[in-house]
Amino acid sequence: MIDLGISKLALIGAVALIVIGPEKLPRVARTVGALLGKAQRYVADVKAEVSRSMELEELKKMKETVESAARDVESSVQSGASDFEKSWSEATVGLDGAPSYGSDAHHSIGSDFHPSYKHPKKNWRIKQKAMPQWYKARTGVRTRTQSGAARVARFRPRSSSAPR
Repeated sequence: MIDLGISKLALIGAVALIVIGPEKLPRVARTVGALLGKAQRYVADVKAEVSRSMELEELKKMKETVESAARDVESSVQSGASDFEKSWSEATVGLDGAPSYGSDAHHSIGSDFHPSYKHPKKNWRIKQKAMPQWYKARTGVRTRTQSGAARVARFRPRSSSAPR
């Protein structure tokens, strides 16, 4: 940047005092100071944006390496699982109660071997009623029903004069 020493600043100040005049010099100095402050803030914002974009690029690269490592682990686990299933089926051939997986036996038993699908929310009514009362009271769940007329009567404002 520009190297400004005290002697150069004094020379610039003396020239400005002569050219601008003593009445307008404080206003010009405030304006120049405000403009320099804005310029410094702008430079700081640009530096922050550049550093943010560099960090973002680094994070993207790190994400790609983690994803590739996860894919490698997943493929190795899947290959290990298929090897395990193959060795397990070979080891359990002929045991009582275990199905034998030959080339034709696997195709004929395939649909009978898998368990049937059960919907996870089969007993949702029972599970909802199992909510404790203290939790219902804390979260504002209504435990008693009230008719519309009873609700209107309950929240109707009381009149100050007695009814006629």
